[in-house]
Amino acid sequence: MTLQRVLGTAFLVAGCSTVSTPSPRAASTLNSWPVASAIARPGAAAPSSALKPINQDALQTLVDETAKESLVPGAVVLLRTPQGEFVATYGTTQLGAAIRPGVDTHFRIASNTKTMTAAVIMQLAQEGSLALGDPVSKYVPDVPNGDTIAIAELLEMRSGLYNYLNAPVISATVDRDPAKVWDSDELLAIAFARPPNFPPGTAFEYSNTNYVLLGLIAETVGGQPLALAMQRRFFEPMGMRHTAFPASTVNTIPEPYSHGYLYGSSSVAFVGTPPYTAEVKAAAQAGTLLPNDYTNVNHSFAGAAGAVTSTASDCATWIQALVAGRVLDAEYQRRWLDSPRPEDPSKPEGQHYGYGIAELHWGPNTMMFHGGETVGFNSFIGYDPTNRVTLVVWTNLTVTLDEKLTANALTLKVLDQIYVVSPLPPSSSR
Repeated sequence: MTLQRVLGTAFLVAGCSTVSTPSPRAASTLNSWPVASAIARPGAAAPSSALKPINQDALQTLVDETAKESLVPGAVVLLRTPQGEFVATYGTTQLGAAIRPGVDTHFRIASNTKTMTAAVIMQLAQEGSLALGDPVSKYVPDVPNGDTIAIAELLEMRSGLYNYLNAPVISATVDRDPAKVWDSDELLAIAFARPPNFPPGTAFEYSNTNYVLLGLIAETVGGQPLALAMQRRFFEPMGMRHTAFPASTVNTIPEPYSHGYLYGSSSVAFVGTPPYTAEVKAAAQAGTLLPNDYTNVNHSFAGAAGAVTSTASDCATWIQALVAGRVLDAEYQRRWLDSPRPEDPSKPEGQHYGYGIAELHWGPNTMMFHGGETVGFNSFIGYDPTNRVTLVVWTNLTVTLDEKLTANALTLKVLDQIYVVSPLPPSSSR
């Protein structure tokens, strides 16, 4: 999951073939373009001059070369543009076997789950069951600053609450007892044992604690488990037959699935430590050290922040429907689309995060997206409504030996093959 602070995150980029890939340890604005207010609304005409002709062979070569360089066992890229659908896959779903991944291979989507949790909350607000300005304390007791944290501040990562995933006990337990079943109260107790990092609404900080709370609020208000709410509201109506929020006791992934890998401890994915040593890098590159298999880690530790499993095909269906306005009514769609704002107010050209969604700028083009990072998997889902571009990327190795998110690195290269971009003014580069 990305556990997106660490975990991949709202990186805004202006494309060119020389941009570097983002570090998984911080949200990286590579070369940003200050057009946050210029995102086109669904239904806008697609300017043909914005997109390059897509070459299937070139796309496949790019995926092959990037995945091989990153030591990724397997990868999938699903791209839809007005030119058609393009799929490029690489490698295997399991080390030691030759099982090619595909668009219907199940994987852990991690923090892309947040787009779904946020959408449930937005629908409940649309239905009048709650208000985005309601204090958290109205629904969940004993939350630090709960009387002054609004639901909207949970959605946009501005509550100040400590991110429970940063606590060493999480990674230590995942490594020692991967099948452990976690419940929300246990996760929140870990978070609430630390004081808030700042007063509500005064800053941005990516924290999975926010979305665990949102899951509880959705269940309290909706009167049903979050998994059932997602199934009834989204997965069934949209025909997403291969997407599920698993029960907390389930630690497996439905067939056909990909195994998920990571060199070293789960703490490398969660908090970025310890860094890989020169010896580890050399052994991995020589093939004498294989990554650890984290496939069957019980993701109840992620819950509403990142427990969903899905496929590339279903993820494409979801992100396109969400951004194109088929999940919310017109009023709440506008509120959702307008929610991303600068994470750092002093740098308005920087990263923007909103109600479970982020903006990625590639030159003058804007894609609404989210990322997902967890032990074993990294992924990206995005939709550009102006140019009608859908992009889903997933890999089954979390980070490279240089500790860069593998799917993010691949995503940047794919975007460079999609968009025609004019050179940026020097002042826009960082």
